[in-house]
Amino acid sequence: MVCYLFLFIKLTKNNMNLKRTFGAILTILGIIGLIYTGIGIVNHSAGFTVLTVVGIIGIIFFFTGISLVRNTTDESK
Repeated sequence: MVCYLFLFIKLTKNNMNLKRTFGAILTILGIIGLIYTGIGIVNHSAGFTVLTVVGIIGIIFFFTGISLVRNTTDESK
């Protein structure tokens, strides 16, 4: 499914706004993952492995989304 999304982004003419939208989605998913990890650490509710994986994926999503939004430039027509 991710491959189809990247293919759609590449083939779309107005892909600048689509890249920014995808970056915003990744950022939100990263924030959700980091919040879940923080709540799990405070409550001692989940296993160490689960919290580690979710935390690492959350960090990756967050920074990837932020950099995608930041580095996408608007093109004037």
